Amino acid sequence: MMSNEDFRDRILTCRECGQEFSFSAGEQEFFARKGLTNTPSRCPSCRAAHRTGQSTSTSRSPRGPVEYHETTCAICGRPASVPFIPREDRPVYCSECFQTQRASRGGGSRYDERSYAPSGGRDRRDRRDSGRDRRDRW
Repeated sequence: MMSNEDFRDRILTCRECGQEFSFSAGEQEFFARKGLTNTPSRCPSCRAAHRTGQSTSTSRSPRGPVEYHETTCAICGRPASVPFIPREDRPVYCSECFQTQRASRGGGSRYDERSYAPSGGRDRRDRRDSGRDRRDRW
């Protein structure tokens, strides 16, 4: 086993925030003892944030920041802000009304007859029997 004298402090660059940080000889020895072969790619503060599910990078997600759209609740008429573009053929609820609707549906199906489900609310047999078979497309 290597001793602390076999390791030297190294300066690394954080992949998250771009700051330089020290990877000390003691840390390297600890990594070796635990069988960890990769050097850390994040500084200690970014590592801690990553562990708790927070991010220090500028964007919230790989797709970028979420854009909210203002609309009116279909039940109570109060303003609501939603992370999708509302459609006129689908009701949109404020947070309170959404929770009420969710609770009243119980443990039933996630989708109703007017849902965003791939089948458009139709049964699988209806879709299969719609006159167009997958083989017809080729």
